[in-house]
Amino acid sequence: MTVSAHRPGPYLVVGLGNPGPKYAGTRHNIGQMVLDHIAGAAGGRFAAARRAQAVVLEGRLGLPGADARVILAKTTTFMNVSGGPVKALAAYYDIPPERIVAVHDEVDIPFDAVRLKLGGGEGGHNGLRDISRALATKDYLRVRVGVGRPAGGRDTADHVLAPFSTTERRSLELLVSDAADAVESVILEGLTAAQQRFHSREVR
Repeated sequence: MTVSAHRPGPYLVVGLGNPGPKYAGTRHNIGQMVLDHIAGAAGGRFAAARRAQAVVLEGRLGLPGADARVILAKTTTFMNVSGGPVKALAAYYDIPPERIVAVHDEVDIPFDAVRLKLGGGEGGHNGLRDISRALATKDYLRVRVGVGRPAGGRDTADHVLAPFSTTERRSLELLVSDAADAVESVILEGLTAAQQRFHSREVR
């Protein structure tokens, strides 16, 4: 990603999570970790958004001449009220739902896997449910980052709000990097090509 802004038709890429250091390293915040990775690779910094409870970074993904303008956004609200900031950002930048990419944790996918889809259900994810309600549609892109289901009958809410395990942390950086690549792929290559690329991968 390069930091600039010179062509219309941006994508809005939203990393879901909860605000504050208490939640920064938890499974529920992996969407924001992915956006931090993209921003770090570009050498860019997030700044407070206008008219939305979020921080944003405007830039481009891809090589010059074959790139796409993107707005990276991390909501500063709690996960279950993500919809308001996403709706406000989409309105401010004039971005339709089909050019919105939500990057989020997914318990129905094994840890270390990334899956992509357009629309569909929210699978009990409160952040997605609130975005769908605010946009009045489910037809936006999702980059689903697998965090797996809890073992031993542990409560799902406790699982996603807990930090990654010692074993998971050994491959967390690679998972975040894969998810960042998936964001770029779905924007530059399209959903079908991105799905073929990432859904064929075996869980490490």
